Amino acid sequence: MSAMRYLLVAVIAFAAAMAGVWAARAWRASPAHGEGQIHQLLHRDMTLDSRQQQRIAALEARFAQRRAGLEAQMRAINGQLAQAIEAEHGYGPRVAAAVDRSHLVMGQLQKETLQHVFAMRGVLRPDQAARFDATVARTLTDPPSPAP
Repeated sequence: MSAMRYLLVAVIAFAAAMAGVWAARAWRASPAHGEGQIHQLLHRDMTLDSRQQQRIAALEARFAQRRAGLEAQMRAINGQLAQAIEAEHGYGPRVAAAVDRSHLVMGQLQKETLQHVFAMRGVLRPDQAARFDATVARTLTDPPSPAP
């Protein structure tokens, strides 16, 4: 194999690795944007009674545990992706399989996040739910703030 071909394979592998890193960072950054606004609404801007606070705290604790598990799975898959890129030096079957696994876990996290949001909404009074709905809609449509 010529030196030029080795260079091309190295550049492709590097680009694939950077794409994986970018995707992982985007995946991790986007929930924080929405969660921050929803968390602020629930805990600072909205007057919740003590029963509502207790129920939401329990929901948040359960979800935090589940999210941590899914994030651990994503880290493991990212390690598998890195190994596959190292082994294949291109978009081969191992790389494709790792990408597919990461998409499944990201999709599961998105589904469970939405279930969590709806569970918290179920704790609210109708007037609170209307404000909550508006905040959720805004977090889904507003671009995240640029990182400092």
